[in-house]
Amino acid sequence: MRVLSEAKGFIDRGHKVALACPAESRIYEEAAGWGVPALAVPIGKKRLRGLKVVVELLKSAPPDVVSTHSSTDTWLAAVALLVLGWPRPLVRTRHNSAPVARNFLSRWLYLRGTTRIVTTGEALKSELIRRNGYPEARLDSVPTGIDANRFRPGDRIAARAALGLPADKTLVGIVARLHRWKGQRFLIEAIERLPESVGLVIVGEGPFQGALEAEVDRRRLRQRTWFTGYQRDVVPWLQALDIFALPSHGDEGVPQALLQAMLTGLPCVTTHVGSIAEIAMHEKTALIVPARDAPALAASIRRLVDDQALRGRLGEAARTHCSEKYSFETMLDRMEMIYRQVSGKR
Repeated sequence: MRVLSEAKGFIDRGHKVALACPAESRIYEEAAGWGVPALAVPIGKKRLRGLKVVVELLKSAPPDVVSTHSSTDTWLAAVALLVLGWPRPLVRTRHNSAPVARNFLSRWLYLRGTTRIVTTGEALKSELIRRNGYPEARLDSVPTGIDANRFRPGDRIAARAALGLPADKTLVGIVARLHRWKGQRFLIEAIERLPESVGLVIVGEGPFQGALEAEVDRRRLRQRTWFTGYQRDVVPWLQALDIFALPSHGDEGVPQALLQAMLTGLPCVTTHVGSIAEIAMHEKTALIVPARDAPALAASIRRLVDDQALRGRLGEAARTHCSEKYSFETMLDRMEMIYRQVSGKR
C-alpha cells in the first residue's frame, strides 16, 4: 500500500512512474485500480532470469531514480546497475524491523549498491546506525503518510449494518496480514478471557489463516469471531469497530493499519515493536502491552470496554497526533526531496 499510494501521489504531481513487479503479486493485481502503470517481470526471486530482465528494462527506459522496497528487488536492481556500469541512483526503502545481516555482501549493498536508504520509522534508522554501523548521512526516516480525510470516524451503526456485523457487541478488530508476528493468536487468546459481549473481527489474509481459524475453533470462539479475508477498502471495517488491537511481536516499522485506525479515532492497544512507539504513546494515544502477553492484552482491552471516556480520549488524541505528524502530503514532500537530491534534478 505504501508503494502504490506513493506512486499514485507522484503521478498526480506530474512525475512519470512505472512499477515493475511479479505478475503473481498482490501489488500487480492492485496497481490498475490505483492508476499506476505496472510491468509484470520475473523478480519474485533472486534468479539470473530476473536479473537479465531488469538489465534490459533499465537499458530500454533509463529512469532518473530506481526505488526498491524489499531484499530481492534491491539486489536485482543493484547488480543490474553494476552490470550496466552507469550511475543511476538507487533508493532502498525498508518497511520492517528485521535485522540486516552484518556481512560483506550486505555492507556492499547498503553502502555501495544503494545511494540512499529510507526507513519508515526513526527506530529503524537508529538500529541501522547502531547495529550495522551505517553512516547517518546515507539514511532518512520517512514514515508512511495516510490521508486523514479518507480515514476518519464514521457512523458505527450504519457500518455494521452494511457489513453484517452485530450491533449489540463491543467489537475489537485487527487489520493485518495473517502472519505469526502480527500477534493475532495472542489476540484470540485475549478475547477468550473477555465476556461473551466482546467480539473479534480479523481483517486480512495470509499463510497463518488456517492456524488462526483452528485456534478460534479450539477455544470455541467461532460465534463471536469474524474472518473477513482481504479487503481492498478497510475504511468501513475500521469505522464499525469499538477498539483496535495490533499485538505485533516482530518485523514492524510504523504500521499503516495502526495509523489508519488512529486516524479513524479508534482507541488502540498495541506493543512497542519496531517504530510503533513513535505513534503509540502509553496512556496518551494508545495503551501499550508487552509483546506475546495475552493476559496483559486482555486486561487493557477490558479497560477500554469498561471505560467509554478513556476510549473517547485516546481515540481523539490518536487522530490529532497522526493528522499532524503523518500526513500523506508530508510523506510525498520528503520522498520527492530525496529523489531530487539523489538524481541531481532540482
